[in-house]
Amino acid sequence: MYSKKYIIAMKGVCIMAQINFRIDDDLKKSAEKLFEELGLNISTAINMFIRQAVRQGNIPFEVTTKVDPFWSETNQAHLRKAIKALNAGKGVEHELIEVEDDA
Repeated sequence: MYSKKYIIAMKGVCIMAQINFRIDDDLKKSAEKLFEELGLNISTAINMFIRQAVRQGNIPFEVTTKVDPFWSETNQAHLRKAIKALNAGKGVEHELIEVEDDA
């Protein structure tokens, strides 16, 4: 039988689980560099992700098969053309306008 003193001391104990998974070496190095710049390590970053997922009841960012239109070949070609014009000194000046966010 455990004494009451022992049981009280055990209440503060936090049991930690360990998860092992495989990740591409280059991705791991990039993640370590990013998290280090943020003052984190991978374990802390993964814990933050899991806590947010549990707190929000979903993955804390959008997961989609839709491609961001910014990266479409048409938009990239337009950007390359605009950069080429700017580098040639043929840039077009536009007035900035404020756009209301409907969201």
